[in-house]
Amino acid sequence: MDSGRKADIPVIRPRASDKNQHIHEQVAVQSLDLSKVIRLLEDPLTANLKERHLFVLKKLLKRCQLGFLLRELTGITKILNICAEKGTDHPEYVPFLCQALQICRLPFLKEKTSDELSYAQDVVEFISHMGCLMRMSNAEVRQQTLESVKCFYSCVASKQLIDGTDRLSKPKPRTLPSGNQFSRLSPRLQPTSPGYRLQLLERSDLAQTLLLSLAALENQPAIKLQLLQTLQILSSSSDMNCALIVNAQGAETICLHMNEPDPFGQVLFRSSEILWNLLETGSREVTAQLSSMECVISLKEAFLHMLMIGSRDSDLQLRNDLLVITTLIAENPRSLLIESLFAKQLVVLATFPELKGYSPLVCNLKLSYNNEDLKMKKLLLNLLVLMSKDFAALQLYKEEQVMLALLVLVQPPAPSSVSLEWTSAQREELQLQALATVCTLAPLMLDDYMSHQGNATLLLLLDHCVARDAFFGQGHGSHNTRDRGSTKAQMRHCIRALRSVLSLGVESVNQDFCDRGTINQFLGILMQMEASPDEEDAATLKIKLDIQLILSAVCENDMHRKELFGSDGVEMTIHFLKKGCDKFYSGLGHNKLVLSTVDCVRSCIVGCYTTEDYFLAKNGACLLLDLLSSSPRCVHCTVLANLLELCDNPNTASHILSWRDAGGQTAPRFLLQLWRDEEEELKVSRNLHGAIADPQRPILRPYQQEDPQQSFPANIQSTAVLELSENLRIKIFFIISKLGFQELPGLSKKDYVTLSIIRRYLDFKVGEVWNEIRRELDQDCVRPTTPDEEALSAICKVSEGTARRVAAEQSSILQQWEKEDIVEEELLYTEIKSRWKQRELMAESWDSYVSKTSNYEILKEIKAKREKNIVSSRPKSKHQEAAVHPKEHFVGQVMSVERTGAQGPAGVKVTLARAPLKVADRDGAGATSQDPEYFSTVSVND
Repeated sequence: MDSGRKADIPVIRPRASDKNQHIHEQVAVQSLDLSKVIRLLEDPLTANLKERHLFVLKKLLKRCQLGFLLRELTGITKILNICAEKGTDHPEYVPFLCQALQICRLPFLKEKTSDELSYAQDVVEFISHMGCLMRMSNAEVRQQTLESVKCFYSCVASKQLIDGTDRLSKPKPRTLPSGNQFSRLSPRLQPTSPGYRLQLLERSDLAQTLLLSLAALENQPAIKLQLLQTLQILSSSSDMNCALIVNAQGAETICLHMNEPDPFGQVLFRSSEILWNLLETGSREVTAQLSSMECVISLKEAFLHMLMIGSRDSDLQLRNDLLVITTLIAENPRSLLIESLFAKQLVVLATFPELKGYSPLVCNLKLSYNNEDLKMKKLLLNLLVLMSKDFAALQLYKEEQVMLALLVLVQPPAPSSVSLEWTSAQREELQLQALATVCTLAPLMLDDYMSHQGNATLLLLLDHCVARDAFFGQGHGSHNTRDRGSTKAQMRHCIRALRSVLSLGVESVNQDFCDRGTINQFLGILMQMEASPDEEDAATLKIKLDIQLILSAVCENDMHRKELFGSDGVEMTIHFLKKGCDKFYSGLGHNKLVLSTVDCVRSCIVGCYTTEDYFLAKNGACLLLDLLSSSPRCVHCTVLANLLELCDNPNTASHILSWRDAGGQTAPRFLLQLWRDEEEELKVSRNLHGAIADPQRPILRPYQQEDPQQSFPANIQSTAVLELSENLRIKIFFIISKLGFQELPGLSKKDYVTLSIIRRYLDFKVGEVWNEIRRELDQDCVRPTTPDEEALSAICKVSEGTARRVAAEQSSILQQWEKEDIVEEELLYTEIKSRWKQRELMAESWDSYVSKTSNYEILKEIKAKREKNIVSSRPKSKHQEAAVHPKEHFVGQVMSVERTGAQGPAGVKVTLARAPLKVADRDGAGATSQDPEYFSTVSVND
């Protein structure tokens, strides 16, 4: 046995100069047989040999004092587990465990680079078993285990990560291991990379094991605090660790133990930090765990404890952190805040100090009115919004007069009052938060809102904002952080709160609003903002948008309010319509402002003839058409709906027909082009000229043809009916019907083809509905009675026959169009031929002139011919004049063209302006006359 053991040990020759150095190297290289050590510890024959066990274990620790080898971690794990079991009854093994855990703080050692990958699973199991040492009751072992885990992060984490972000105390900086201690390593051994253990720790069960050991540390508060620090480090460093903790019900466990006795005063803080880390990574699962009755009660106790005794900034911050955690729990609809009575206490606290109640919670409560108290107040107001989804919470709000407290916060400060509580900046913050809360709660608590004069309070605040000139900056706080001292933020939230109430359409609320003269007031505010020299921003656009929507809501169904809207309101809408859609895609909200302006036209103008006439006199219909031509497709439906409602006024048609776009296109032609674009978007079957391609489906979309018909219940509209609201065709049909189908200006032949379809659109739609009914009956295997079947067939045939007649009409229009094109082409060729003939005659005249001036013989001939012409021009007898009739040429220009009705060129009369031109023959006869002739009409036959 000895010879075999010696064979496994490499021979290292000592240096004479340093015998101690030789001993260290030999110990570092020699390898104990861990299997024999394990057998020594487990063998029943040697299980009681404690002295020998401790000797071997001490020798093992001495050899591994620089770190554990990766390839030996499996054996080390088993040895630690055996010693942990023996240490329960035999404390002599505890020092070995503590020293081994101290060695675990050092990096593992590798012999080859590939060892990190090869022994990764061994490392995972080793780290998992380290956590299992927490089951020992010995405090020193538990402390060393936690210290070792925290040392894993010492090489890669900051001091705040190791020691925790402790606002209460500042522990001494940790002394990191020096790199010189690895100088004694054999050259073939290297420490693993710093992040190696952390990566494998995430794959282990260490986080779960440490969490489960929390319940066993009630009697060891110092160890419990260290455990919470370790869990804080684990949860803040890795999402995977957080997931492992949450899977082990970590949020619930931490919450249930955070109110236990704590002599150090840090358990609650550490617990809240761990909950924060868990909420940041998996909020849904964590809030679900914290929503149980036990956890809510635990949070309530912790919050009320910090509320009553907290005085330091750290205590107030911890109180607010617990309130934020409660806020996240309130977002869960299954939370038990109301059942645990925590919600009632939070509501009472939210109304303090605006309402002086008799609740024991607030009787002795005193606020410092610092920034932390301000944060708590804002968090409580935010909680009111979150809990308002529960009807039971609304009943609680009514009992505690929450709406009254909010309106007290919303009221503008009195001019001479000096607040001894909140500063002006803090009060503005709370005012903004209260306005946001009113915006949510007022529609849900409308009776309380009206009983406490909510409209009057908000309008009083609005007057205060306008009086201070709210258009030159932003407000205080998180709602607006630029340009302190302005009231634009208050104005924006005030108008938004009014919009949330008035948009409900409750007549009593709207009447109370209008009785205060607010329509003209809002119009004045809107135009004052437009006149401001400041550049428009998103907040300003939202204010304008909300004002227009408020006006639309209160004027929509009341004729008297539309009259109050009057000329000032028309001027406002005209002003915004003239802006057009140039900034539609700016991203600031101009697109919403365009739509709200169009909605103002529909709700505040259409329906009141006096306001409509003034709107038309200001070219409102033409501006709507301008908007329609320049806006994207998503706006067309709304604009066309407004135009259609305006067409009920008899004066609208003339304004529409007189409109022209930038290219001179008329309104009917533009609407017909919109129809064609819409059918192209819907992919309706049409031929190259826009005519009907399939008489059986003249207006059907492809998906209606391919999709199998379904049987719809009587209370659900069918596809053919729903299709009317999805596209623009029905609106274009009714607008053109109002204008009339005859004598529409500026139409082309293609427009007439489209117009023939539009004229029969309603007939086609009726036929489509009847065909749909027929298909549904066939699908449901329902056979109509014979008379009904005959009537149904006749109706379907009539619809198809109408489509065929329209197709024939379109063919006739196209044929006439082709004929006119042919005639125009022939006239063009005739004019071209005349021009070329004119050029030839002019060329001959020029040649004659040149030859006359350059050749004397020719000049003599021309002179003789001229004399002969003079003689011949004298009066002669009729038979002489008939005998001598010289050939005449002329240069002509086409002046007008008339059609006689005959086929071909013979049916065209051309009026020419001509000048006679007599050109010399090839034999020299002839002369040119410069006397012009006047217009004459000739027939072109060739």
